[in-house]
Amino acid sequence: MIEARLALQHPGFTLSVDLRLPGRGVTALFGPSGCGKTTLLRAMAGLTRAQGRMALQGEVWQDDAQRSWRAPHQRAIGYVIQDAALFPHLSVQGNLDYARRRRRPAGQGQADTAIALPALIGLLGIGPLLARAPASLSGGERQRVAIARALASAPRLLLMDEPLAALDAERKAELLPYLEGLHQALALPIVYVTHAMDEVARLADHLVLLRQGQVLADGPLGDLLARTDLPLARQDDAGVVIAARVLAHDPDYGLSQIGFAGGALWTGATPAPPGARVRARVLARDVSVARQAPVQTSVLNVLPVRLAAMQADRHTVLLRLALAGPTLGAVAAESAQGVHLLARITRRSCDALALQPGDALFAQIKGVALM
Repeated sequence: MIEARLALQHPGFTLSVDLRLPGRGVTALFGPSGCGKTTLLRAMAGLTRAQGRMALQGEVWQDDAQRSWRAPHQRAIGYVIQDAALFPHLSVQGNLDYARRRRRPAGQGQADTAIALPALIGLLGIGPLLARAPASLSGGERQRVAIARALASAPRLLLMDEPLAALDAERKAELLPYLEGLHQALALPIVYVTHAMDEVARLADHLVLLRQGQVLADGPLGDLLARTDLPLARQDDAGVVIAARVLAHDPDYGLSQIGFAGGALWTGATPAPPGARVRARVLARDVSVARQAPVQTSVLNVLPVRLAAMQADRHTVLLRLALAGPTLGAVAAESAQGVHLLARITRRSCDALALQPGDALFAQIKGVALM
């Protein structure tokens, strides 16, 4: 577990957080510019001096009550920023060797988090780049090398401050699959700062919403995305992320079927093989509801749901839909209780259907809309 109880004040800005974050997986710090994401990350690293306590897996890096403090270079962290900041006078191999020489040995009772350098090079696909100078690399290649260098020192915590923000859309699309691969391969925790919801949806397991230096909410990604009372629900790209596995492919129609606790969905074709873990991002604007099961419809995905909550806006209503699951059997129905969808519909449609919490409905999702 990561314990971060930190506070600081600057003119016009106050940071005050009290967080217990998972000791594995990706925690995303999300919020608008100026909300304190980077300040919090720097305070966790010790680069910005805050008051309070910072500990990782029981190892205390800061405790002002006990007058305990470890300088940044004494903390087992890897740090990746927007600018790759590679040493220009060293080759890619030289940058990695430098980080490996500075590797911090595992302490007593601590697991060695080091990844074999060949495995790290393979994970990030930088083998062909080893002899090249940083100046000859593209932006995406530089960031992959920067991530490899941060991991080569065997950190126990990886901090990433908007690592994709300086990249264009093409380079960002190139790098995201590598980050997904790291997410699956690494046992160490990652704290990831971003203001891009597509990055959160693809990478995060845990989400911390920040606003004006305060924690608005934090918890598992699926729980927070499905809440109608948070600012996320008012965004145009509001929606949920469903963890699933690939069930089958239909190459004739360019489709894949994915399954999860409570149902299955047809999506556009994914290259992942059957059995592979994937995520489906379902946007609220792509979900409609009906009181009766539709017949002869072009919509591929129809799921029985229960209307759990409603949040009215000026002209629209956001519905929180719990997968009903009775047709899936008792065990599946029980396991589906935590899976929710969001649907954004017009107030006129809501009134026409006379919707009320508790109603049994059918959610309709176009296969071509799923990401």
